[in-house]
Amino acid sequence: MIKELIIDSSPNGATIALLQDKQLVELHKEQISNNYTVGDIYLGRIKKIMPSLNAAFVDVGYEKDAFLHYLDLGPQVQSLLKLTKQVRSGGYQSKLLDGFKLEGDINKGGKISEILSKNQLIPVQIAKEPISTKGPRLSSDLSIAGRYVVLVPFSEAISISKKIKSNTERNRLRKVVESIKPKHFGVIIRTVSEGKGVDELQKDLLDLISKWELFITKLPSVEPSKKVLGEIGRTSTILRDILNPDFQHIYVNDNSMFEEIRSYIHEISPDMESIVRMHKHKEPIFEHFGVDKQIKGAFGKTVNLAGGAYLVIEHTEALHVIDVNSGNRTANKENQEENAYQVNKEAAKEIARQLRLRDMGGIVVIDFIDMHKPQNRKELFDYLRAEMLYDRAKHTILPPSKFGLVQITRQRVRPEMNIVTSEVCPTCNGTGTIRPTILLMDDIENNFNYILDEQNEKGITLVVHPYIQAYIKKGIYNRQMKWFVKYGQWIKVRSNPAYQITEFRFFSSKDEEIKL
Repeated sequence: MIKELIIDSSPNGATIALLQDKQLVELHKEQISNNYTVGDIYLGRIKKIMPSLNAAFVDVGYEKDAFLHYLDLGPQVQSLLKLTKQVRSGGYQSKLLDGFKLEGDINKGGKISEILSKNQLIPVQIAKEPISTKGPRLSSDLSIAGRYVVLVPFSEAISISKKIKSNTERNRLRKVVESIKPKHFGVIIRTVSEGKGVDELQKDLLDLISKWELFITKLPSVEPSKKVLGEIGRTSTILRDILNPDFQHIYVNDNSMFEEIRSYIHEISPDMESIVRMHKHKEPIFEHFGVDKQIKGAFGKTVNLAGGAYLVIEHTEALHVIDVNSGNRTANKENQEENAYQVNKEAAKEIARQLRLRDMGGIVVIDFIDMHKPQNRKELFDYLRAEMLYDRAKHTILPPSKFGLVQITRQRVRPEMNIVTSEVCPTCNGTGTIRPTILLMDDIENNFNYILDEQNEKGITLVVHPYIQAYIKKGIYNRQMKWFVKYGQWIKVRSNPAYQITEFRFFSSKDEEIKL
C-alpha cells in the first residue's frame, strides 16, 4: 500500500489530505485559531459542581464551560491537585516526581463533590474538541504522547499495545522501558515501538520528560483558564501517529511548513527525510494531485460507487444513517443474492473510507441490501471489520440485526469534517438567469479598461473556462493579440475546468485575485 500526504498551506491554517494508492482516505483541517486541540493541557477553574451528573463544569477560556465527568478524573487526581497546589505556592521545587509522595487512588464509585469544589484550580486535558453546541470534554488523567511511547504521570504501570503479538518483543520492550523511565511515571508503549532500539525509545521518552518539565515550569505563573502545554500541530500529530515505511511522498506548498515538516521527520525518522517534497507547480497543489476532484465526489448526500451502486448518507444530531442502493446495476433473477452480496461488499469498503474521510463519530446505522444466505451476511460482516482495521479511531461493529442493519459506534473527538459540494452558480448567483453569452467578451474588456487604466495593474492574468480560453487563443491574430495591441501589455490567459462557462476572474502578478 502506497501512502502520500498532500498538505495545502494557507494563511488561515492547513488542509491535510492522506492518500492510499492515490485514493483520498482522510482529510484534516488545521486552523491557526483553533486553541482547543485534543491533547492540550489547560489550568481549569471549577465553575459548577453537578451532583446529579456526577460531573463538573470547568472554565478553560471557551465561550461555553467544558465538561469533566467523575470517571475522567483519573485514579490519581488527588496527587495532581496536591502537586498543583504545591507548585503554585512554591512548596515543590523539583521538575520531576522523584521526591513527591503519591496520594491513594480515588474510589471508582465515588462522588465528584468529594474531590472537587467550586473555584478550585485543576490541570485538565482536552479529550474532545468543542462539537456543535457543546463545549470541550475534559480529562484530568493527564498523558503526553510521543511517537513511540506515551508518558503518564502519577503511575508506575507499563502498558504495551495489544497489536504487538510477540511475547519475546513485549518482554524486551518492557525491560527497556523499565530501565529508562523516571520514578512515578507510567509509560504506554505504542505499536510503532516494535523492533525499535534503546536509543530511539530513550530519545522519545526524554522529549516527553522535557515537555513535562516545561509544564511544571509554566504552572506557577499561568493564569486560570489559560493553556499550559499545547499539543503539536495537526500535521505533526498525523505524521507522529501514522508515519511508516509505506509512505512514499509528502508534498507541501509552503516553504516554512516544508522546513518544519522536514525537521520534524529528521527527528523522528531520519531515513525518511527525503520523502518530503516542495510543490513548485503553478496549479494549486490539491488540483495537481486530483484531491479537489475526489473531495467533490466523496462528500455530499449521495456518494456514487464504481459499479453503478450508490450510498445515501444522512446526518442527524443523534446518529448517522447510510443507505446502500444498487442503482442501475442489474442482474438475473437467479443471481440476485450474488448481486446483492457484491454491491454490499463494494459499499462496505466505501463506508469504511467515508467514516475516516468525514471523521464521522457517534452512532452509525447502515442499511445494506437484504441478503438471505447467512453465510453471505457473515462474510460481509467480516469484510467490513477487515476494512475498518485501517481506522485509527476506536470503534465497535455489531453483527447485522434481524432487520439487516449494521450498527457502528465510532470515537468522536473533534467536529465532523463537513464540506458542502453543491455550489451557487457564480454566473447567475442562484437566480437561474445569466447575461447573454454574446456579451461575454464585452464584459471582460470593460473590466480590462477598469483594471489596466484606472487601477494601473501590470502583469495581470485572466482565468476562464477551457472553452473560452480556446476561443480567445484561436487563430494567429486572436483576441489575446488584439488586447496586446490595444492595451500595450501582454495579458496572460489561463483555464480552470472548475469554472462555469461564462465565469471569469482576474489575478495580479502576485497571483492574488483582483476583486471587482
